[in-house]
Amino acid sequence: MSTMQLDDLDYKILEKLIKDGRKSFTDIADELGVSVGTIRNRFNVFVENELLTIIGRVNPDKIGFHTYAQILIKVRPVDKVTQVADNIAKLPEVSFLAMTTGAYDLEVNVMCRDNEHLVQLMTNHITKMDGIFESATNIYFKVYKYAQPDLYLLK
Repeated sequence: MSTMQLDDLDYKILEKLIKDGRKSFTDIADELGVSVGTIRNRFNVFVENELLTIIGRVNPDKIGFHTYAQILIKVRPVDKVTQVADNIAKLPEVSFLAMTTGAYDLEVNVMCRDNEHLVQLMTNHITKMDGIFESATNIYFKVYKYAQPDLYLLK
């Protein structure tokens, strides 16, 4: 995995876009004292290198997703982890999926309409997948922060 080398201007541009992904190149250029072409060129490099994706993020609770949960999964045999992860990634409820160390092989975060939706997801899909040996589910009662990392932690 290669890391793109960023300079101070890159960080400043990214910081502006993290705060407001719809901010115009003209406004960013004015605020940073550079040309619009500089902002446009750097933006295009960010996108081409998959460093930046502009998306609209909705507040899940405000649109009807009231059950947000973490599912920890043990896979057996272990050589099926990638296959199980690929299958889980296809589920539309999945918002985060990672291979982990420790007692479990995968961590999955899901957003469901309600507890019944979560029960149906678990019983009709996840626990029926070949290779899933054990799971543990934790429901998040309240999410206090959901954010992008602070880019300046890299400096």
